Amino acid sequence: MATLTFSDLYGVSFSNLSAAVSDWESMATKLEKLADDARTGMAAKADKAEWRGENAGVTKPFVRKTAKEFEDAAAQARSIRNILKDAHADLRSVQSDLKKEVGDGRKQGIRVVDNGDGTVRCAFDRQPDNSAPSEEQRRAGADLATRIDRLIVRAEEIDDLAARALKKVHGGDTHNFGHATYRSLDEVEAERAVELAKLGPDMSTAQYREFNNLMAFNARDPEFSTSFYMGLGGPEEALRFYGRMALDGTQGDGEENKERLALSRELQRNMGIALAAATDPDDRTHLPSGWGDEFRKLGTQQIELEPGAFGRQPYGYQVLGGMLRYGNYDADFLTPIAEHVTQLHHENPMRFMSNKPVGMGDMDFGYNPSGKGGAGYDPLTSVLEALGHSPEASERFFTGEPTVYREDGTVNPDKKAELGYTYKEELLKKDFVWPPDTLAMPGTEGSKDVFEHGPDALGHALESAATGRAYDSESTEPVEHTVERAEFTEYLVSYFGENPDLIRHNENGEAKDLKSGPLHVLRDSLGNITAEYMGDFQRSMYGDDPSDHFPINGVPAVFEDSSHVMRFLGEVGQDPDAYATITSAQQAYTTLMVDRVVNEETQSTVSLEQRVSNAVAPGAVIAGIMSEARADAVHDYNTAAAKDFNEAAAEKGKWATRTIELGTSFIPQRVPVVGEVVNWLAEDITNSVVKSAEKDVTEFKGDGSRDYSQARDATVEASKEAIRRACSMSPGINLQTMEDLQRSVGPQTGNSYSEGTSWRRSGDVS
Repeated sequence: MATLTFSDLYGVSFSNLSAAVSDWESMATKLEKLADDARTGMAAKADKAEWRGENAGVTKPFVRKTAKEFEDAAAQARSIRNILKDAHADLRSVQSDLKKEVGDGRKQGIRVVDNGDGTVRCAFDRQPDNSAPSEEQRRAGADLATRIDRLIVRAEEIDDLAARALKKVHGGDTHNFGHATYRSLDEVEAERAVELAKLGPDMSTAQYREFNNLMAFNARDPEFSTSFYMGLGGPEEALRFYGRMALDGTQGDGEENKERLALSRELQRNMGIALAAATDPDDRTHLPSGWGDEFRKLGTQQIELEPGAFGRQPYGYQVLGGMLRYGNYDADFLTPIAEHVTQLHHENPMRFMSNKPVGMGDMDFGYNPSGKGGAGYDPLTSVLEALGHSPEASERFFTGEPTVYREDGTVNPDKKAELGYTYKEELLKKDFVWPPDTLAMPGTEGSKDVFEHGPDALGHALESAATGRAYDSESTEPVEHTVERAEFTEYLVSYFGENPDLIRHNENGEAKDLKSGPLHVLRDSLGNITAEYMGDFQRSMYGDDPSDHFPINGVPAVFEDSSHVMRFLGEVGQDPDAYATITSAQQAYTTLMVDRVVNEETQSTVSLEQRVSNAVAPGAVIAGIMSEARADAVHDYNTAAAKDFNEAAAEKGKWATRTIELGTSFIPQRVPVVGEVVNWLAEDITNSVVKSAEKDVTEFKGDGSRDYSQARDATVEASKEAIRRACSMSPGINLQTMEDLQRSVGPQTGNSYSEGTSWRRSGDVS
């Protein structure tokens, strides 16, 4: 078969295929009418006829067979129509994506060159100064070529699968209709995926790539995913297939297993996303609800992956956990599993460690090929990671009423049965036992971070529940804060504000009172939660009540104890990522507050200068707390260097965008195109955050006290920048007024910043 090329796909017209779809649509309609006539006419009359003798034994079966052939012909025509229709839609979609990629590349000065073998390479427009392309351009070109190559492969697969399906529909028998029937191309693709899955670890590399491509392009399609999982046979067969493939991909070290490991990582992601799509009851096509019940039942049973006495027999939850790490799962499916696993852990924290291989030199071997967050023997870490991607499920898990489960995963029928604890209390307690999910021996290099896997996944789950978005989501669209989310955030701030030692990180040895807390790795997630609720945090700085003065999206989070807020921010801000996230959101929110004051219509008799000063003050306090927290991390606890904070600041631009998009509802209507304003403001604020971080340097005086003058100046400058941005969008304010406003905010910003540093320092244990 000739290889499909870039030029083929880019330039082909699908008009003939479209015409074929129309022809077969018409043919199917005509044949359906003939089939109906044959069934209600010829066959019905023959059945009613009271024939006797030899004629009755021959004619009636012949008439019935002929009528059935009409029905089979109509079914075959429908299948051909369905296959061609979906192939046409999918190929046009791929071609559209291809042209968009080419167009986006041209805007960056990148040209796509056809290699003629199904792949492309990228060339770069000549620079005005004849300089060579930058490293960033080269990376962009390589990424573009990879994306286009995948689109070409996808188009070729669609063509090949459609051809396979048409052959099966035809069947090769010239005297009979009635062979394979298909409702859609998704069904064809799922059938092929199941065929490959049946090979298990015997899949060749080429077949493995084909399987992953099918899954990658279709995993989010509920029709495909449901057909695929049903085709595997059931929950146990699905676990057995994934378990075998995970071990096949993670066994062995070195170059010989490098490609297989990469393929298994793709499989893990694809199967997880597909399982999430297939178990969503909101979709028209989905797996029966009994699959969730069966997974819980299998969770505590050992699954025989290979026959024989020496075959691996992992617990069902260990295998299922590998898949659950990817995908946004429906709460009805995931929350009961997470509850059951947590309850099993409460009874015996080391339960699932009993069948972990011992003495192996291969650290990757297990059910989590991704290599992120453990080898996959502890299902608790896996379900927490799943909750981190599933906001609805995590919110219900942490804030809903617990259900008590029995050992076999069934609901305890005793209505009076109670757990005696909530999941947030259980997972956040100081003496919670996190199993060592690694094959590394204690004391070796591979065991260094083993007790951080669980807390890190816990942070992801907390973030998902509090913010309403997956912890690693790149979306900047605002998410409404529900009562449950807001109250959960209040609980976290109060809990860690009261118990800051749980998230403290110290690298100065084993000083008893400064020992690192068991949950310090989740501070980056707490920083994201803080950014999400920046309006509520700013309001709490001076004890303001919830009101429209501090706009938020949904229900406000009310922090009753200011000392808890201070200690919470002071500990969380010591993490470079959290520091950068909070600083980005703080400056963005302050910009919105200033813009609102400068441009709003008001009946207030308070001067504009005073109202602007009031607007920048809360953010300046938070900036001061962040400076003190950064100094603690760098100078007291030795957990990070200044460059770590500076580099993190440059990577958190999405939080500025998120905060600005939250504020689009109160950006004045005079702005013609909100999207353009969002992009401009976000980029401008991100640059300002980077500059502020670089100047956030703490020096020490002779008496040991800290000098924050540079950081203070940077905060003042950021406030002036906020005024500049607001005034630039207000035609009624001239340059002199803007400069007067900038001068007026200096003292207030400086004083509030100093309040933040001293406020934090007054509760500092160092």
